[in-house]
Amino acid sequence: MKLVKYIVILFVLVSCNDASKNESKNLAEAQIVNPEEIKNLINKSLDNWHKAAAEANFNEYFDLMTKKGVFLGTDATENWQNEAFRAFSKPYFDNGKAWSFTSVERNIYLYKDNKIAWFDELLDTQMKLCRGSGVMKLEGGKWKIAHYVLSITIPNKNVGEVVKLKSATDSIYTRELKNKL
Repeated sequence: MKLVKYIVILFVLVSCNDASKNESKNLAEAQIVNPEEIKNLINKSLDNWHKAAAEANFNEYFDLMTKKGVFLGTDATENWQNEAFRAFSKPYFDNGKAWSFTSVERNIYLYKDNKIAWFDELLDTQMKLCRGSGVMKLEGGKWKIAHYVLSITIPNKNVGEVVKLKSATDSIYTRELKNKL
């Protein structure tokens, strides 16, 4: 008789566990959001990030980056890890205006889990047209920049002129990097 009781109790416990798993799975599936809604949230986050820089809002700007966020600038030496980028940027923000970038075109792509996205954007800046691209990560319910790359666009017909302008500097830096290998 005791054996039957144990079997019944075991059966009830296993059934409850399976029901709990199904309930958790259904809850997770219910939280999946329309991809267009996610892209709208990402657009808003990126727009707010650019706005925070234009308004010199240091805390808001860096709150929209992950703690290990990376910013690659237009200079070959600019591979900023979050803490170093904060230190570099702080004086600009403290002076009342960091930089002003306005997206004029943006493409967003979602990973299948809807928690990672990558994007590219064409920007109107004080340097004229630039391109930004990066990776966004959903953290604590907020879309944050994990990696951002800023590039100055160069019309193809002007590439030769630009290469001549940067040739000496690039040669020195390339040599330094190769010597580190």
